[in-house]
Amino acid sequence: MKKTIFITGASSGLGKATAKLFHYKGWHVIATMRHPEKETELNTLENVTLLPLDVTDNEQIKETLNKAISLHSIDVVFNNAGYGLMGSLEAFTDEQVLTQLNTNLLGVIRVTKAFIPYFREKKNGLFISTTSMGGFLTFPLHSIYHAAKFGIEGWSEGMSFELGLHNIGIKTVAPGGIATDFLGRSLDKASHTAYTELEDKLFSITNAMMDAAAKAEDIAAVVFEAATDGKDQIRYVAGEDASTMYKRRNEIGNEAFRKEIRKQILGN
Repeated sequence: MKKTIFITGASSGLGKATAKLFHYKGWHVIATMRHPEKETELNTLENVTLLPLDVTDNEQIKETLNKAISLHSIDVVFNNAGYGLMGSLEAFTDEQVLTQLNTNLLGVIRVTKAFIPYFREKKNGLFISTTSMGGFLTFPLHSIYHAAKFGIEGWSEGMSFELGLHNIGIKTVAPGGIATDFLGRSLDKASHTAYTELEDKLFSITNAMMDAAAKAEDIAAVVFEAATDGKDQIRYVAGEDASTMYKRRNEIGNEAFRKEIRKQILGN
């Protein structure tokens, strides 16, 4: 019997690459996005179903879940919808802070909560969420993004205990940079004159990081590994840059690593 994955944020980048990979591997794919009527690639693939979903809308989450489970038995839910937010805290409006947390953190929690009774009744299922290397280490001018991604990492570990009672798994995939149009399409920037020098340094470094980023298809392969390896493992660090930095932080410790990043970027 074909397995089925339910994906949020499937319109581009990692979400779309994951949808295409699971399709190629013979799975049913339910690819959700805010505007499925605009999709021109996934809608041509057999066994791929497009459904509308805004992860900030509780009612639509329930409607889309009910539609999805009426079509297929869901095996994996991949929480991937999200976007980046870069800038100083002083530069952000309250709306920007709330929107970031509402999408990147609360959206994951909402979708997961909606699916738990379904998986509990089935007595199996797996949640996978996209976090980031920004979910276990930090960079300047990303504080609210880090708050969301650290939140998902901690929340996932905490959820593993209660979900484990019902044979439900939960995992995170934490990539570094992904070579997509993320900087143009999925990044919200805010500037403040008190941080101009730091902004200029970080924006230039970020562009260089994206030039050396992993392909979305490579990260999608890690999602597939997490979905199929049967391991009792929560975090999957994905991409050479994330793996290198994760290893370095573990080797020298959190405080030394923070000072090393500060010296590299700020020079002191």
